[in-house]
Amino acid sequence: MNGTLHDRIRTDFETRILSGELAPGDRLPTEQALMAHYGCARMTVHKALSPLAAAGLIERRRKAGTFVARPRAHSMVLDIPDLAAEVAARGQAYAYRLLGRTLRAADASQSAMLELDGVHTADGRPLAAEHRLVAAAVAPGIETADFARQSPGAWLLAHVPWSEAETRITAAAATAAEATTLGVAKGAPLLCVARRTWRAGRLVTLVRQAFVADAYELVARFGPRG
Repeated sequence: MNGTLHDRIRTDFETRILSGELAPGDRLPTEQALMAHYGCARMTVHKALSPLAAAGLIERRRKAGTFVARPRAHSMVLDIPDLAAEVAARGQAYAYRLLGRTLRAADASQSAMLELDGVHTADGRPLAAEHRLVAAAVAPGIETADFARQSPGAWLLAHVPWSEAETRITAAAATAAEATTLGVAKGAPLLCVARRTWRAGRLVTLVRQAFVADAYELVARFGPRG
């Protein structure tokens, strides 16, 4: 994926976590070590790690360091939405446009990962920018899948049943890249949904969707525990 150095650092660690190379509880290199490895300033490292912390992938412990986060149990469960169906239910025309596609080849430390960037639209207007990593071995066929008519998320829902999911919802300011993709001002408010899914204990995908704040809402209906 083309982008800034902090985007590349963030993606490197997303890939290593999703592939299992970095397991829950593993300690990440220190900021000083990352600065030396990537030849960058402390601010660049901070900008790379902050989105990972916001997405619940890593946790920072004061005086101890930064670690790969362990999945947490939540009392409320949100189903994984099919954006195409949701947009159609609102009486709008849905479309997905693929912006970038990169296959990160397998090596001795991690399995092959497919990196996808795209934008979801409703009635031709941007609804959400999406960055997704998929473990190719757990989703056979996705490397050659055609996303002209179906989004990666819809493809996964149809071809790779998930057994466990973790969702994290945050508010964020649009980065320069997100602002360009969504047609909003840099720093505009976004509703960000980060999700990980597993199948039989194996990580399938990590996705971050950044929605235009006034164009989308999440509603969960639930009752008292039995």
